[in-house]
Amino acid sequence: MKPDKSEALELLRISGCSERVLKHCLTVADHAKEIAQNIQCNGYQVDVELVFIGALLHDIGRSVTYDIQHAVEGARLGKEYGLHPAIIRIIETHIGAGIPETEALTFGLPPGNYMPTTLEEKIVAHADNMVDDDHVVSITEEVDALRKKGMHESIIERTIKLGSYIDEMMG
Repeated sequence: MKPDKSEALELLRISGCSERVLKHCLTVADHAKEIAQNIQCNGYQVDVELVFIGALLHDIGRSVTYDIQHAVEGARLGKEYGLHPAIIRIIETHIGAGIPETEALTFGLPPGNYMPTTLEEKIVAHADNMVDDDHVVSITEEVDALRKKGMHESIIERTIKLGSYIDEMMG
């Protein structure tokens, strides 16, 4: 299933996401859509609607937990709700600009590759990195925040690399 905006918001609500998570998801979705449209205008193939809905649902797992496991829980919920596999994959790969299989266990994740591979997955992961609560921040602000939180250097490096990749596609 590929829900529309109102159906996606309803899924977030019935899952038990807080209003704060809903506001965050709406901000990420709007920012991701803007990025996707910009990239599309530069001649790249991108499913803007998939980006928007995937971004809207990216934090559905926060209804279960606020730690890094929210991506795994979100993917589980997505399967329960019968969401399209592309949306489930966006939910699963949005964390930390992606977590490779070699690091998954280090972060307490089940074995698997949590790296975004499609352009749509990368856009949502990047947009999520650029939204703090419900406002857009710069890459510099995000990297500073990650360092202050004591985030693993590999996540910081991937965040910078993903940001550069998206910036290049936007021109």
